[in-house]
Amino acid sequence: MRTSTPARVGQYTALLAYLVFLAFPFLWLVSTAFKPPRELGSLHPTWIPEDPTLANFRQAFDEQPLLQAALNSLFAALAAAVVAVLIATPMAYVVARRRTRLAKAVTGWVVVSQAFPFVLLIIPLFLALKNLRMIDSVPGLVLVYVVWALPFALWMLAGYVRAVPPELEEAAAVDGAGRVRTLVSVTAPLLAPGIVATALFAFITAWNEFFFALVLLKTPEKQTLPVVLTHFIGAEGVADLGPLAAAAFLATLPSLVVFAIIQRRITGGMLTGSVKS
Repeated sequence: MRTSTPARVGQYTALLAYLVFLAFPFLWLVSTAFKPPRELGSLHPTWIPEDPTLANFRQAFDEQPLLQAALNSLFAALAAAVVAVLIATPMAYVVARRRTRLAKAVTGWVVVSQAFPFVLLIIPLFLALKNLRMIDSVPGLVLVYVVWALPFALWMLAGYVRAVPPELEEAAAVDGAGRVRTLVSVTAPLLAPGIVATALFAFITAWNEFFFALVLLKTPEKQTLPVVLTHFIGAEGVADLGPLAAAAFLATLPSLVVFAIIQRRITGGMLTGSVKS
């Protein structure tokens, strides 16, 4: 059925309004980052800075160790993404291919675990890291990020595994390939879009995470970027708006760059897998 012209106009209008709603905070953040103090205190703010300046960026780097915090966040996010994918991929294969009670129990655990709030998990995680002597360490934070991202990564990859035709694995078994060889040589290449999407999810989640990093990291040199951003807010709750906006703008760039680089590969891999030869 063809969509009528008024309905199509309504759809595009709703889509445009949604895009504006999503883009407004980021665009306002960029505008604020380049405004001088005089414009930040203006009663009639404008979208485009009248006298754009880079002073907010210089002040942000002078006041806080943003570079070290960014390196800490990058290490934690990359390590968590890689470890979560390496653990979740074989687990997802077993859950998707073995229709046993254990597989169903694991799937149920994945669904239920997503309902747990951060506050409920922080105490047992803190005690576990204390016993491992990993409190106030970036590797300990990576371990927490892996635990937090693993259930969703497992659920996400299991869906991709189910989309791979079992006949391909049966053909590999006929040729003499074992389970591990089949997973590595046959299933894993077809799962590449799903693996990339899962790694991207784990990376962005760890990069933007704040609560666990705030509780587990006390040494200033080990803190991640979201925690350091809170240092631009004074004891009385007054924010140093210009440097805060500049630092927050820089903090959003890695996620945008990673997504821009990977999203074409995700789309291309999905389209390739949907075409039968």
